[in-house]
Amino acid sequence: QLQLVESGGGLVQPGGSLRLSCAASGLKLRYYAIGWFRQAPGKEREGVSCISSSGGATNHADSVKGRFTISRDNAKNTVYLQMNSLKPEDTAVYYCAVASQSDCSLIYVYVYSYWGQGTQVTVSS
Repeated sequence: QLQLVESGGGLVQPGGSLRLSCAASGLKLRYYAIGWFRQAPGKEREGVSCISSSGGATNHADSVKGRFTISRDNAKNTVYLQMNSLKPEDTAVYYCAVASQSDCSLIYVYVYSYWGQGTQVTVSS
């Protein structure tokens, strides 16, 4: 049975950093693109970052470009989201998701078949 578990969220001051992890069991992530999404209260879900199955291609939302980095360790079956220079507007529940394809996409959310339970990120002083 596939399980995706996000971790690494928490409370951080503006300008701080967090690294989120998405660990999978029951599925070898190396064949699939992985995406990170977030949803703030009262707002629609937003695609944040994604990475292709090989790790050779990534994509980031304009709102996080230059601040967030997505990476993967296929040997550990884990994907990471390094978040630097965090802003209060980054506050949201962050979800990782496994795509049913190897190519990365932040637009076509329907390609993501499996979702984690989410981890809360709060940026506040």
